Amino acid sequence: MTDFSVWVRKWWPGLIPLAILWGVAVWNAMVPVEQNLTAAATDAMKGSVLDKTRIEVSGRDVRFAADAFSEEGRRSAVSLVEAVPGVRLVQDQTRLVPEANPFVWSAQRDVVRITLAGNAPLPAIRARLMEAARTVSGGAEAADQMVLARGAPPRFDAAALLLIDQVGKLKEGKITLSGTSVNLAGMARELGNREAIIAALKNLPEGYTVAENAIKAPPYIFQANHDPVTATLTLSGYVPDNNVHAAVLATAQRKFVGGTKIVDKLKASIGAPPGFANAVTAALGGLSRLSTGSLTLSDREAKLSGDALYPVASEQIKTDLTAGLPQGWTRVAEISVKPVASAVDATVCQQLFVDLLGKGKIRFESGRATIDADSMGLLDRLIETALRCPTAHLEIAGHTDSDGDAASNLALSTRRAQAVVDYLVKAGLPRDRVTAVGYGSDQPVAPNDSEEGKAKNRRIDFVVR
Repeated sequence: MTDFSVWVRKWWPGLIPLAILWGVAVWNAMVPVEQNLTAAATDAMKGSVLDKTRIEVSGRDVRFAADAFSEEGRRSAVSLVEAVPGVRLVQDQTRLVPEANPFVWSAQRDVVRITLAGNAPLPAIRARLMEAARTVSGGAEAADQMVLARGAPPRFDAAALLLIDQVGKLKEGKITLSGTSVNLAGMARELGNREAIIAALKNLPEGYTVAENAIKAPPYIFQANHDPVTATLTLSGYVPDNNVHAAVLATAQRKFVGGTKIVDKLKASIGAPPGFANAVTAALGGLSRLSTGSLTLSDREAKLSGDALYPVASEQIKTDLTAGLPQGWTRVAEISVKPVASAVDATVCQQLFVDLLGKGKIRFESGRATIDADSMGLLDRLIETALRCPTAHLEIAGHTDSDGDAASNLALSTRRAQAVVDYLVKAGLPRDRVTAVGYGSDQPVAPNDSEEGKAKNRRIDFVVR
C-alpha cells in the first residue's frame, strides 16, 4: 500500500464536514443574491402592463412568466428583466393574452346584482368598470365575470362606462357591446328613464352605434284612494308636468266635499298617454261620488271601484265615466251600492243637511240653472241623507246675491232650485216629497257689499218641512 493511499484512508472522514460547511456557505451566499434579484426584477416591472406575473430566481437565472396585452409590451417586459444588474439568463415564459373576435362585453342587472361579463382589455380598465358598477348599483351586489382579452375597439372604456351608467336606470335588463355595436333590453326603473337612456346613448364615442334598444318603460300609473273614515284623498303615481299637477289638485279640491284632506304624493314624469289630464278629471268626478273607493289610471285604462251612495248613482257614474274619457281610453268600473243607513227623524235630518252644506255648496254655470259637474259628489251625499228621511218633506230653496234686478234674481233662483229637485227625483226621491222655491236676493246670509259676501248668498238650502 502506498503512502498516498494510507493518507487518504486516514484523512477522508475529515473532508465530509468541510464539504458540508462549504455547501452551507455557498447557499447562504446565494439566498441574498436571489432575493435581491427577485426584488430588482419585480421593481423593474412596475411600469409594465401585465397580468399573472411570476418571477422565480435560481442563482442568477430568472424564470419570467406573464400575460401581456401586446407583442411590444411583452418584449419590453422581457428586456426590462434582462437588464436587471446581476441577471445572467432569462427563461422567457411570457405569452400574449388571447384575442377576442368579436370583442364582446355585457352588463346585466337583476333584482340582487349587477354582473359585468365578457371581455375587458386591461386590468386597470376592468377595475374601473367594476367601480362604476358598484357606484350605480344602489347597494346591490356587483359581480365580476369578465376575462381579459385583446381586440377591444378604440375608446372601449369610455363606451362601457357610459353604458354602465344606463344600467343604473334599469329595474332589470342587459346591455351588450359587441365590437362597436350596442344592444339593450329590459325594463326601466322609473318613468322617464327610458327617454334618459335614449338621450345618453347619443353621447357614445364616435363609431359606436345602437343596433337595438328594447328598453321598456314601466306603466304610467296614476292612483287616487278615498277613505271616508279619515276623510282623506290620497293621490299617487305620475303626472306629466307641474301645470297638470296643479290642475289635478285643483280638480280634486273642487269635486270632493270640503273637509276632505288631500294627500299629494304625485311626481312629475314624461310618458303620459294622450288625453291623460281629461281622463283624470272624468275619473276623479266618478270617485268623488263614491262613499269609499279607489281609482287607477294605467296607460289608457281607467279603473274605478268602490261603493255608490244609492242605486241610481251606480249606473250614472259608469255612464258618465265612459262618456268623459278621451277617445281610445277604456273604463273598468267595479261599483257596488252602499247599504242604506238607518232612518233618522226630521230634526236630525235637517242638521245633516246643514252640516253637508256647511262643507260645500251646489254650484251652477254662471248666470244659468245648469248644475256644475263638480257638485255631483255633494249632491249624492245630500240625496243619501234625504233617503234616510223617508217621511220628511223637503223644500229646495234657491237664493241669489243682490246684483241685477229683483225679478231676474227671483226667476234664476227658482230655476236653480227646480234643477236640484229634478236631480233628486231622477235619483229616486218621490216628486211629491220635494218642492222648489226661489227667494231671489230676499234672504241674504251675508252683506252684498263684497264678492265674498255675494258668493255666500248665492246658494241652495235644504229645508225640512
